[in-house]
Amino acid sequence: MNKVCVIGGSRYFGRRVVERLRDAGKAVAVINRGSSPAPEGVTHLVADRDDEDGLRDALGDRTFDVVIDQVCYTPHQAAVARRVFAGRTRRYVMTSTIEVYSSLDSAPVREDAIDLAAQPVRMDLLWHDSEYLEEHYGEGKRQAEAVLAREPLFDFVSVRTGHVLGGADFTGRLDHYVTRMRDGLPVVVHPEPRPSSFVNDREIADFLVWAAESGFTGPVNACSHGPLDVTQVCDALSAAGAGQALYTTGHDASPFSFDRAYGMDNGRATGLGFAFSHTADWLPRVISEVLACV
Repeated sequence: MNKVCVIGGSRYFGRRVVERLRDAGKAVAVINRGSSPAPEGVTHLVADRDDEDGLRDALGDRTFDVVIDQVCYTPHQAAVARRVFAGRTRRYVMTSTIEVYSSLDSAPVREDAIDLAAQPVRMDLLWHDSEYLEEHYGEGKRQAEAVLAREPLFDFVSVRTGHVLGGADFTGRLDHYVTRMRDGLPVVVHPEPRPSSFVNDREIADFLVWAAESGFTGPVNACSHGPLDVTQVCDALSAAGAGQALYTTGHDASPFSFDRAYGMDNGRATGLGFAFSHTADWLPRVISEVLACV
């Protein structure tokens, strides 16, 4: 693997992916809309991935060994990528999410809990509406996976990431808890919050690079060992000096409070050779970095 294209990848853990590939001597091209600069030493291509003609123009005659797609959220985007990158790459790695399992209530969930071949694809839904997309995030990812997996034009991998935690708290979810705990405000949780799977920003970057360099195909779960529920996250914050968590129940539950169990089984990735850490190994580091910034 020498030539890599990363769609998105200029922010958060995607930037770590780009930097790891660059530092390993790969020829890396980053595609985004130009709102964020690419890391130094990589090719920056400016295009809106929803604009099929514009994406083709930006790519020109470039070909790649691997494409890592960090920002594929809808079946429309997947269909555009499928058409544009057919014949340009031999391998396509899509960053997906644990939220594809959010309608289930069983744990630990294996990859075969979702049959992509039977997954309905609805191009007629309101995927271009930002509010609709946010409310149907997991469904959009499921359908995007299905589009790219059916009659594949390249080797396809969907990396279903656990909830990503990092010092750069790009979702603002840990900040939510820190603010409420410091201000003495109650944290809203479900009556019986259930655990889910997590991964840290460094580990998921390592995993995506590993997946790009590997030869397997299909969906793969990526998460650290040791699922967490919302109270365990708050306990770790409290131990680091964020204050004491006060809990109340309600329908508008806080991030990481789940009323169903859909923690992931990472056995496939482990069997393929990736060594995951345990959440206890890195959660104190992440929390310390978050508290330093809040």
